[in-house]
Amino acid sequence: MVAVLPQPPLLVPELATGAAAETAALRTACRSAAARLAAATPDWVAVGADEGGRRTVGPDTRGTFAGFGVDLVVGLDPASTAPIDPDLPLPLLIAAWAADGAARIRGELVPPDLPPAECAALGGSLLGATGLLVVGDGAATHTAKAPGHLDERAGPFDEAVARALAAADPAGLAALDPGLAAELWVAGRAPWQVLAGATAGASWTGELLYSAAPLGVGYHVAVWTRLA
Repeated sequence: MVAVLPQPPLLVPELATGAAAETAALRTACRSAAARLAAATPDWVAVGADEGGRRTVGPDTRGTFAGFGVDLVVGLDPASTAPIDPDLPLPLLIAAWAADGAARIRGELVPPDLPPAECAALGGSLLGATGLLVVGDGAATHTAKAPGHLDERAGPFDEAVARALAAADPAGLAALDPGLAAELWVAGRAPWQVLAGATAGASWTGELLYSAAPLGVGYHVAVWTRLA
């Protein structure tokens, strides 16, 4: 099974001061997707993008949301007692938060500008993963107050992402333009194209649980289930 989540820190209730109402539906969708993935398997591989580049992060790792304003500690393994990594990247913090103690997670981080062919190759190496969590935001350019300001191309871009996620369409994700994604401040392009590589050649059914830009950033939540 596959779950796709965004990565705004405001998903975490302790960090949602002033935006709790705006993010309530998104938070509910994320919790639902993560719970369904946990019900399918307690062993997850979480894929996200980070400027630190390509690396694997072991399940014993713990991190904190202190850099976002609240010293909330989360672990990739609920049993871990490892020292806290103060620099654990946001996608893995969100993965651990979403798991809520119900999964043991191995992180696979990629650079945001990883070429599509390399994303597909990494995805191919994850074909045996029974639980895949893919973390990343859409365009951060939906409104004038968005982090990347307004870009009219943001709407069509995220609409294409939503269609591909709803249809469980790896080819649609693989076709995303990395240059355009960079211009639109998209954090999820590389992880989504890893997903495309991991799911190509099989039949899947998709369910889009959420797709909107409540804070000027595109957020998508989806679940894919492999067909027998």
